[in-house]
Amino acid sequence: MHCSDNEMLLNVNEEGVDEELKVGMKVYSEDESFKLCNSYALKKGFSIRRGNKRMVGGQIRQRDYVCSKQGFREFDDLYGEKKVNRLVTRTGCKALIRFTVEDGVWEISHFNPSHNHEFATLEERQHLRSGRSVPNSRGNVIKSMVDVGIPPTKTYSYLAKAAGGTENVGFTKKDCLNYLQRKNDEMIEGGDGQSLIDHFKYRQAEDPNFFYTVQVDQFNRMTNFFWRDGQSKLDYDCFGDVVVFDTTFCTNKYNLVCGPFVGANHHWKNVLFGCAFLLDETTESFVWLFETFLQSMGNRQPKTIFTDEDKAMANAIAIVFPQSRHRLCTWHISKNANKHLVGLNKNSDFKVQFNQCFYDCHSEMEFEAKWKDMIKNFDLVNHPWLNKLYSLQTKWCPVFSLDTFSANMRSTQRSESTNNVFNQISKRTMNLISFVHQYETKTKEMRSAELEEDFRCKFGVPHPSVESGMLIHAANVYTIKMYKAFEKEFVGCMGVRLEEIGNDKGLDIYEAKEESHERVYVVQFDSLTCMISCSCKLFESLGMLCRHTLKVLDLKNFTSIPTQYILKRWTKEAKKGVVRSLSDSLDKNGESSESLRFNEMMHEGSDVFNKAKKAESFTKIVKEKLMEAVELIEREMEAVNMVGYCNKVNNQFIHDNSIDEPPVLNPPCVRTKGTTNVRLKSIMEKRKRKPPKVPSTSQTSKHNRMVSGKHRQTISGDPPRPPLQAIHNQTIFHPSLHQSSVPCGPNLYNQENLAHLSFGHPNFSFTSMMQGSEQLPCLSQDLSVSTSPNYQIGQLSHLNEGFYFYGLDNCNKNEINNNRVELNSNNHMIERQQQ
Repeated sequence: MHCSDNEMLLNVNEEGVDEELKVGMKVYSEDESFKLCNSYALKKGFSIRRGNKRMVGGQIRQRDYVCSKQGFREFDDLYGEKKVNRLVTRTGCKALIRFTVEDGVWEISHFNPSHNHEFATLEERQHLRSGRSVPNSRGNVIKSMVDVGIPPTKTYSYLAKAAGGTENVGFTKKDCLNYLQRKNDEMIEGGDGQSLIDHFKYRQAEDPNFFYTVQVDQFNRMTNFFWRDGQSKLDYDCFGDVVVFDTTFCTNKYNLVCGPFVGANHHWKNVLFGCAFLLDETTESFVWLFETFLQSMGNRQPKTIFTDEDKAMANAIAIVFPQSRHRLCTWHISKNANKHLVGLNKNSDFKVQFNQCFYDCHSEMEFEAKWKDMIKNFDLVNHPWLNKLYSLQTKWCPVFSLDTFSANMRSTQRSESTNNVFNQISKRTMNLISFVHQYETKTKEMRSAELEEDFRCKFGVPHPSVESGMLIHAANVYTIKMYKAFEKEFVGCMGVRLEEIGNDKGLDIYEAKEESHERVYVVQFDSLTCMISCSCKLFESLGMLCRHTLKVLDLKNFTSIPTQYILKRWTKEAKKGVVRSLSDSLDKNGESSESLRFNEMMHEGSDVFNKAKKAESFTKIVKEKLMEAVELIEREMEAVNMVGYCNKVNNQFIHDNSIDEPPVLNPPCVRTKGTTNVRLKSIMEKRKRKPPKVPSTSQTSKHNRMVSGKHRQTISGDPPRPPLQAIHNQTIFHPSLHQSSVPCGPNLYNQENLAHLSFGHPNFSFTSMMQGSEQLPCLSQDLSVSTSPNYQIGQLSHLNEGFYFYGLDNCNKNEINNNRVELNSNNHMIERQQQ
């Protein structure tokens, strides 16, 4: 019910107020007209909005500005459900300011200052809608503070304090949250999946060494993807001997599994080699990821890889990393121990013996003895988790892998710190592109910390605690962190007692015994080659001489560390002159990859160019040598008749770049077991009558889903294989710089005795599941299933049992994993099918 104008009419002809706006006042743009009216309205205590406008010849000839309470609210559907019940604020106010536009001049032609409602007081005017806005300067501050992890509410409190109160900020806390939401929507305007692809393309344009690979399903929805930048490749070249791969993060609204690849640099700090998101944790997904990671790193396998305990992951590592030692992360084992050893964790004696099996064994026999004592003392012969743990002893007990370099880490520190990093930058409702931005920001911070440590090492040297030539040498060679570790071993050698037990043709054999321990270590020293070894194998696992060998070298009057026992990865010059050999650029089939060769030349050339830019004479030398190289390459190309081939590839590449590609859709949301991000409904909401169900069709029926089974077949015909161009037109969607196109695998279009299903985009075969005849008895041998005009499924033949085909709804992990197409920065398409 609305009051009449006579009852609510307020005379606004107060002295000195309405004289600010008069008929005949002129401005020269629409923005100026709005600012003029808005300034008047805020001083009075009401809010305005843009009203009707009259257009002539595509130009504005008349524009009205009305009170925000003008008009009345439209009739609401009483039976319709609303997410938000808005307040009724319209009162039919007749206040109006009309501008007439002629020759670019905006002139007030009509002004009605009468309102039928109260005005906002001075304290209330900060909440008027037309007076609230987030300027770019404040918006940039808000965005920057939120990006570094400061909550929006605290950001607004900071702005309010700096402005002298919330009334002086110019917008409310809700406006602050809305601004962030708008920026987030702009970032994923084309969809989360396509926005991520566009970002990867942009990064690759900036960094030619940037690498990414994306898998999509038959609906062009993103499933698995991996990326790393050029600096990560350089870090892997220097420190890729040990990799920690952890998949315990689910840090996005799609519940995809996040798997970062982490290593340790020469300052003993974490370094990120890359990151991946997986739709599921199956052997097939892990094989794809590890093969992709290996390809991006020049097919150089790490010496040791740490993971959590997962059967599918272990199978994939055995396939892709046969030369690497697989170790289990003790941090995850300790977390699992808290779950499985609830009653024993409170027993201090058990905890001591349990920890000794992990950290205080120096031989396999010693481990076996301590483990048997623990099992016997606490009657744990039939404990299922401990028995399973014992069967994996070679993967988690360090004594079984002392002969392999592992940086002497048990990955506890790496996993804990990585968990902290990803928990800081991620939220359950975070979209993928936001996570990638946060990941890049955190990577920059980690690299900045490494640069700071490099600076400290370059312009400072640790002061040796003992005047010794060997310590002085170590201080000049090792980084500060590794020098402290070496100094600890050197000082510890003072408590080592040696006894020579043999000498055979220059090979001296000693027994070393520490004063605080009963263990005896055997040290062998070759006086002819200066080769030395110890049974503790610290150098083999850490890359640094132990206290027992240092005692022998001190006995032999060494004043510096032998060169062969200084591992470059721990030195100040760990990253200097790192160049991959061309043999590392070969794939498993021995075929050279153009992208990897390009990355190698960029890697080597960047160091040369950085040196040449310092002087004109240096630059001249480089230019002359480059011209000579160009002439040699051209002559070589003519000799092997490669000119025509290169022109053909280039023409093909340019043509591919002009193709309009279908956008990549968001990943399917995988609901986690036992948890939900959806608001819980009340009892009354649950009692509401559900809408009637739509009759099922061939596309929306309950059978429009994938049902797991034992037998799988690929539904495909045997048409002639289309040319490479046709494949690229329909599936390859992101041409990138400095990349090449290669033919697809020979089995992609060669499945026999099976029907072919043709889709609009993309056009490829997919895997289906065969079920018992009781599921779909109506589907027999010659059955045609009709869908939409754009997606027609052809004849299905040779099917005696039921057949389930892919549907758009109710998809789960098993559905998506059956068939995926890989789209990567090399313009390759690889169809992966479960056998």
